[in-house]
Amino acid sequence: GPKICYHQKWIRLCKRVLKDNGTIMISSTLHSAYAIGVALEKEGFSIINNIIWRKTNPAPNLSCRCFTHSTETIIYARKILPNGKKGKHFFNYVLMKEMNNNKQMKDYWEFEDDEVISFSTCPKSEKKYGNHPTQKPEKLLIRLLLASTNENDLVLDPFCGSGTTGVAALKLKRRFIGIEQNNEYLDIAKNRLTECQYEQ
Repeated sequence: GPKICYHQKWIRLCKRVLKDNGTIMISSTLHSAYAIGVALEKEGFSIINNIIWRKTNPAPNLSCRCFTHSTETIIYARKILPNGKKGKHFFNYVLMKEMNNNKQMKDYWEFEDDEVISFSTCPKSEKKYGNHPTQKPEKLLIRLLLASTNENDLVLDPFCGSGTTGVAALKLKRRFIGIEQNNEYLDIAKNRLTECQYEQ
């Protein structure tokens, strides 16, 4: 359908610049996750994980006609190379295990052993330059980048919104390219990234 075709177009563009050993992580609600998964496979990706982020304070269900949407899916995928083999991607297994009390980190992030690894929606301090309707907390992006990148790696966010991926990348000494078509959100991202650069 049209939704799958839309996702295929931008995924194809990302694939063109993604290194053979790189990965792609796409955050989505259930309204797009299945179409994104199909689009990834049609564009030559192999899905590694679907990480479930449980929101501790989700927006209320105003329609009262379904369950409250309290999770988002992060689809984690790698390229299938021209020879048919899967790209040899980087995954920081040791660090993820250390961050999880020396237990293998699962793909469902919630509270464990008094350590908060279930993140609410963004704290107010991360929205001081303005609001974005789907802004993610920095802690979530920091964890994703620590799992899948090294210092000086280049991170691309083709829908950078308010710039949270960029802020996390800069804090972790990664290089960052963000793309955003909405000028209001672009201004928020610029302010956040500028502030982050001065803090470094």
